[in-house]
Amino acid sequence: MTGMITARAAVLREIGKAMTIERVIVGPVGPGDVLVKVKAASLCHTDLEVIEGQLAMTLPAVLGHEVAGVIDTVGAGVRGLAAGDPVVLHWNPHCGLCFHCERGQPILCDTYLANGTKGGHFDGSGPRFTCDDGKPLHQLMYLGGFAEYVVVPAQQAVKIPADMPLDRACLLGCAVMTGVGGASHIAGISWGDVVMVLGCGAVGLAAVHGARMSGAGTIIAVDPQSSRRAAAAAAGASVLCDPGAEDPVALAKSLTGGRGADVVIEAAGAIAAFRTSVEAVRPGGQVVWLGKTGVNEEVAFRWGALMQEKRIVRSSYGGAKPRKDFPAIAWAYLDGRLELDSLVTARIALEEINEGFAALKAGEAIRSVVVFD
Repeated sequence: MTGMITARAAVLREIGKAMTIERVIVGPVGPGDVLVKVKAASLCHTDLEVIEGQLAMTLPAVLGHEVAGVIDTVGAGVRGLAAGDPVVLHWNPHCGLCFHCERGQPILCDTYLANGTKGGHFDGSGPRFTCDDGKPLHQLMYLGGFAEYVVVPAQQAVKIPADMPLDRACLLGCAVMTGVGGASHIAGISWGDVVMVLGCGAVGLAAVHGARMSGAGTIIAVDPQSSRRAAAAAAGASVLCDPGAEDPVALAKSLTGGRGADVVIEAAGAIAAFRTSVEAVRPGGQVVWLGKTGVNEEVAFRWGALMQEKRIVRSSYGGAKPRKDFPAIAWAYLDGRLELDSLVTARIALEEINEGFAALKAGEAIRSVVVFD
């Protein structure tokens, strides 16, 4: 084990309350761990769900799971990473040995799911943060990226090209991977397909990119905000729809001889959008749900909309294989195939994090990124 350091972090102590900026103790760095100096961490709706009590989490805690930084220290036994390496962190460590891992479903790893809400380290030990009074300070999704430093298992740190800007690289850790992966890994888009994307926030815009790069012929972007529809057009959407002024289902059918879209990707996390997704897809088509609503909320569907061999799949992380996908997505950005700059609508200091979440909740931001020195 290597020693402890102190760092600033945004700490959530009570549901529904503002986070406080505190000095915390980070460490130790155990065997198989890495200490990462955080350079950028973006604000995601999942973090907001914890703040508002919709997602269970042991408090006090450090949130933040879209994180990029530089390796500071490697623990004993770590291979393939060294001090100074730029990395993106991912939130799905997995054992590799359980029923689901052996079947290529690491997102369902027994250990990952069993220990996630406890806020500790993936190895089952306590968190690698400590409050100044000596009490444990928990980590969201085995990360806790709203801090100057974080200790994670080495498997959660993925090396990326040195030229990749870290204030955009952090988006790869969740939103971009989910959207691009949902389109490219999960949806099964064929060349020339008509694809509808419902919701053009960070995940939806990434899905538009993923659909374009997968060969979609027509991409219909649906969002009530004109600015987000414009961003979708820049990402490659060819048809824009304001659902308050035009019926997305009728639009999809009008473009396909009455059939409906070949693929519909739901990225809004809204009950109305889930219903629209199954109405707008053609018989035999594919629906991918990337958005989410409250875990205890009920969503009703017209039974006829679920018939005719339609396929529906829920994906939490776009079929992510981070060690392969993160560098590939970074290279897509660097060679101009994937545009990420417009997803970052604000760069803020750690002290502005509560205002950043207020903007996210109000729909004023796609992604605000906390940038560290």
